[in-house]
Parts: sequence; C-alpha cells; structure tokens
Amino acid sequence: MKLNNKFAIGCLVQWYEIEMVEEYVQSVRNSIEMIENKDNIIVHFTLVTNKDLENIVDDVTMGDIVDRFTKIVDEFGCEITNNLYTIADYRRWFNDYYCDKVDVLMWGESDSLIPKQTFQILDNMHTQVKDTTPKYVSFFGTCKMWDESWKVVEHTDFTDKPFIPNDYDNWWSLKYTMSINEMDKINEKVSELDVRVLNQFKFNGCGLVISSEVVKAGANIPRSVFFVHEDTAFQNMVTKLFDGAVPQYLVKNILLVHNRNHPKKRMYIKGERSDGTMNDKRRSNEWYVNGNKMSEYNTHNIFNQNKTYSWKDVWEKSK
Repeated sequence: MKLNNKFAIGCLVQWYEIEMVEEYVQSVRNSIEMIENKDNIIVHFTLVTNKDLENIVDDVTMGDIVDRFTKIVDEFGCEITNNLYTIADYRRWFNDYYCDKVDVLMWGESDSLIPKQTFQILDNMHTQVKDTTPKYVSFFGTCKMWDESWKVVEHTDFTDKPFIPNDYDNWWSLKYTMSINEMDKINEKVSELDVRVLNQFKFNGCGLVISSEVVKAGANIPRSVFFVHEDTAFQNMVTKLFDGAVPQYLVKNILLVHNRNHPKKRMYIKGERSDGTMNDKRRSNEWYVNGNKMSEYNTHNIFNQNKTYSWKDVWEKSK
C-alpha cells in the first residue's frame, strides 16, 4: 500500500522498561511492513536514562540498557536524554515539533501494541475527512475497562464481557497481558470497519491519534502538567479551545492493546517492592504518590485561579 499522507508516531521509553519495549517496537514494524513509501511514516523514540526518580540495581549498568535499546530500535534510531523527562514533557514536545512536518500524529506507548492495519486505516480516514473536518482526534477499540463511561470505546469483542477486578487470566481483562499474535487474531476477523463519530471525547493517551491541525491551532499539553494525566489535560485543552467542533473518530472493531500491567514494565529498579500490581509498585514510592496528585491537580485546574505545582513541590513534600 502507498500512503497519501504523512504520519509521525512517537514513544518515550524509561530505562526500566527495557525488557518490555521490544514487543511495542515489533508491532510498529509490523504496521509499516506492507507500506511502500515508508518515508511517509516517522517513527520516533526517546530513551530516558535519568535516575532522579528511580535508581538502577547494582548488577545492571545504564550502558548495558542503552546498548540493548539501540539494537532494539535499530533502523528507527533514537534520542537519549539524561534529564528528568516525563511522558507529559515528551508528548508536548512531540506534538509541537512534528505538527508542522506531518499530517497526523500518533502517541505510542511502551506497554502498547499497535494494530498492523494502523497506517492503512489512518491514511484512508485522513484522506476522507481532511477537507470537511481537518481538525479531529481518533482512537482504536480498547479492552474491557473499569466503568460504564468507557463502554463506548471498548472493542466490540470486549464490551459485553464482565469487568473483573484484578483479573489477569481472561483475555478481555484490563490487567491481562496480550501478545501480538492474540491481537492479530482478533483484528484479522474484521471484514468491514466499524467507524463511529463520538460527540463527547473519550480516550486515553495510549495510541491517541491527533490531526496536526489540532495542534497547529493551539491545543497542546500545558507546561503545568509536568508528570502524568497529560492525556486528560490535552482533552481539556481541545474541549475548551474548540467547544465541541472537533470530532473523535473511533475505529471500534480494531483493537489496540494496552498492557497496563505488563510483568516486565518496571525492571531493575533498586529498592522497589517486587510484589503487587504495577500501580502498587509505583505507589510504594512517596515521590510518585505526591507527583501524581500534584500533576492531576494541575490538570483539573488549568482554567482556574489556583497554584501550579511543580517537581520542586514534590521534592519538598517527599522529604
């Protein structure tokens, strides 16, 4: 297939995600394998080697991780930073930098798997809507989520399944870790796309698709959102700026996998608890609990006369 439009997909990788990220990279490879003009897709990676938040165990070196990562991303290349650099920082930069270079932006995520049909679908979609709604966001179907508000974006095979807390075994569950082959089997059953238009935004940052025109018009992640909840902050900005004029196109019957509780998500971190869920592990660090709360507070007070918190506030409270 030859693409008519240009795309950029960007992914931030923290050093402790080294054992997990190869699956994401392979899914990206699979998605561009049948594309003739591969130059129309920019695949960007930034690896963070900073240890301000998490420190590395004694028997693994950062040099080992960097060497391994550069081999994993191979033909795509990567940037490496030793600064404290979060998902909010990266996605803000990615949006701003690439919106003038491509037609469509996509947020990659190290614990995700993107469908091999991704760019074929997005290219056809952009070609069809760019003249009538050049400003839009898009999202693929996702797994069974924790409450009814997410039902609208759950994949058609998942949405009638029960939500079972702490279920790691059923393929539709939030905490199940799915393989590329499992995702492919689900997506290969599709003979006709189920594309819907949502009047109210419902998405998270994993695999979010944004037409560059949205960012060019001024929507991005505010600098006050310094850590997490950047997807909600972006949604709030688009909602405020465009007042309902930007549609969300949902490809409901094509699955994009978000392996939120991947067993290899947080590896080689010195002093972190080894049991429990990924959330349990993160929340065993006081800085994470405080940083999460403060970044969330900033997210929900973008348009209010309230104090803006920063990493300085996190450090002071975490002493």
